[in-house]
Amino acid sequence: MYAYGGRRKARQDAATVEIGYALVSAAFAAAVLFGAVAGPALLFGLPPLLSKVLLRLGTAVAPVVFVARVVSVLVRFRRAAQPSQPGRTNPDS
Repeated sequence: MYAYGGRRKARQDAATVEIGYALVSAAFAAAVLFGAVAGPALLFGLPPLLSKVLLRLGTAVAPVVFVARVVSVLVRFRRAAQPSQPGRTNPDS
């Protein structure tokens, strides 16, 4: 009975780590993208219209990248957690 509980706890821990990784990497990707798009508007003296467009574009695209990164990491983790054919060996080995 201890083995089953330990395995369940290990899966929960792995899921927690994967969720944390997804959130941190998504926040980093969104911040980098926002900086790349809106950074010139904040650093340089651009015309007001161009500055406004870059800021709005960065503000609109960053959350989309955040959500896309979180979803892609968690979907990949979910697929990798399930064995495709348990008990069978790989014919190439």
